[in-house]
Amino acid sequence: RGYCSRRLRRLRKTLNFKMGNRHKFTGKKVTEEILSDNRYLLLILMDAERAWSYAMQLKQEANTEPRKRFHLLSRLRKAVKHAEELERLCESNRVDAKTKLEAQAYMAYLTGMLRFEHQEWKAAMEAFNKCKTIYEKLANAFTEEQAVLYNQRVEEISPNIRYCAYNIGDQSAMNELMQMRLRSGGTEGLLAEKLEALITQTRAKQAATMSEVEWRGRTVPVKIDKVRIFLLGLADNEAAIVQAENEETKERLFESLLSECRDAIQAVREDLKPDQKQREHSLEGDSGKVSNIQYLHSYLTYIKLSTAIKRNESMAKSLQKALLQQQRSEEDGKRTARPQDLIRLYDIILQNLVELTQLPGLEEDKNFQKEIGLKTLVYKAYRCFFIAQSYVLVKKWSEALVLYERVLKYAGEVQSGAGAFTNSLKELPDVQDLITQVNAEKYSLQAAAILDANDNHETESPSQVKDGKPLSERFETFCLDPSLVSKQVSLVHFPPGFQPIPCKPLFFDLALNHVAFPPLEDKVEQKAKSGLTGYIKGIFGFKS
Repeated sequence: RGYCSRRLRRLRKTLNFKMGNRHKFTGKKVTEEILSDNRYLLLILMDAERAWSYAMQLKQEANTEPRKRFHLLSRLRKAVKHAEELERLCESNRVDAKTKLEAQAYMAYLTGMLRFEHQEWKAAMEAFNKCKTIYEKLANAFTEEQAVLYNQRVEEISPNIRYCAYNIGDQSAMNELMQMRLRSGGTEGLLAEKLEALITQTRAKQAATMSEVEWRGRTVPVKIDKVRIFLLGLADNEAAIVQAENEETKERLFESLLSECRDAIQAVREDLKPDQKQREHSLEGDSGKVSNIQYLHSYLTYIKLSTAIKRNESMAKSLQKALLQQQRSEEDGKRTARPQDLIRLYDIILQNLVELTQLPGLEEDKNFQKEIGLKTLVYKAYRCFFIAQSYVLVKKWSEALVLYERVLKYAGEVQSGAGAFTNSLKELPDVQDLITQVNAEKYSLQAAAILDANDNHETESPSQVKDGKPLSERFETFCLDPSLVSKQVSLVHFPPGFQPIPCKPLFFDLALNHVAFPPLEDKVEQKAKSGLTGYIKGIFGFKS
């Protein structure tokens, strides 16, 4: 909207097409006579685009302020009015055929948007069909580069047509809308919110007839509308995940399903709090059986954890494919998949399985506990396998071999205990394929370990192993020392070590004790002895 306003100002200034001056407004209209420059058509187009963008802005604000919907419809009517004027001007002989068709398609699109907001489904569908037909003809008439833009417009209009057809009464259009939503990864723009609301509304109508659900031999009444809607859409969401064409779409659908499940669990949890208080104050002797609302909460939690396990398993399969492709052709500069990533995913799966065994109401269900135990063994086997793969990468052969044996142990336990649970284990990764792969990896591991031992033996031969001596001390021994051509070559010990050397001799003067020195008394001056006077002076400090 701001861009269109600035563009209008620049165009009017460039074309000198001003609406009066500062003090007085003088309206001007673009007529066929002044269509000497194609920028005059841009004036009308920018007016229509500005009105349409303002309507889209008001549509976002109308979610919290419903009164703005009236202003939205007013802006859409203004956009249609400008589009009609643009179509009328394009009928001039000065305009080529391509521009005329584009103006007609633009007019039909804005008209359809206005009728769509007024919920006039038949008129909206006719306008959208007209717009779609024009764009398809334009796409066939021009080159492939130009046809891409027209085909993109056709894809944007098709969901609106299907939505109008559904509201008119075509029930098959709903399935087509769901397929479009699935292929495109979710609709965008004006239709997105309406389609989500339509799906919720359809499920809500079906939920009115749903009163109970059965799980593991127990029937539980469902009184919460949000839970009914979620349970009705569960099968459709799971089918959409199976039909997803790529991993990105599948991941988005998993996240959407988990989000809806969390909302349903929260709704049940709010009703569960007063039920728990009531059970604490009741004096029922049947304390081992959980209430219906608690059992429903366990069922929804089971759905959430099972969906999380399926999502992580799907991510693990895509990582395994990336790991195989990496082994076949390694590419530099890209972050490659590692076995550690798969280990993390299987850790999360095992944690989810632990939570499944702790669901209230299923502690005494022996079949359920055994089924979860078998699934745990399957995922533990795969986790051990990829831990062994990570050890192989760092050449820890013995640890990897022990883990491979552990994988075979887990797989054997699964095969021996899977008699009555074959159907529930079909969705899990095949254990037999894992056993075959582990046996092949064991032979490869043993061969790699032998080769690595031979390489180590060769590197540890006397002709290649350094004993730490510098070159100056092993001139007579041949040794392959790669460090001699490196920057840290060892030629001599530096600083050199200390060595013993003879000390400096000590001289002792023994003759001095036997030498007689001549007397010196006659050469020493004798002081004269003073009397009492001198003694007294000496006491008081007087000197002579």
